[in-house]
Amino acid sequence: MSEHPMARHSKLQKQVLSLYRSFLRAGKGKPGFLPQIRAEFQKNAQIPRTDVLLIEYLLRRGQRQLEQLRDVHTKQMGAFVKTKQEE
Repeated sequence: MSEHPMARHSKLQKQVLSLYRSFLRAGKGKPGFLPQIRAEFQKNAQIPRTDVLLIEYLLRRGQRQLEQLRDVHTKQMGAFVKTKQEE
């Protein structure tokens, strides 16, 4: 798919983009969060579009992490690393 401004995105792509924007908004007031958020999304951008199960899993996990980030008490974010079970 080309990077044309009028390119259509799948429902899943729209959900990921929406999650990314939500993360950026939520991380704005918390020092050090934005570079980590960007890096995580850039890393996962390498996942093939055909790997729908993995993308849906990461989307759900991201939504849970976003809720934690939005918590006013959250001062730092742990690294997003795969557990042995996820590998």
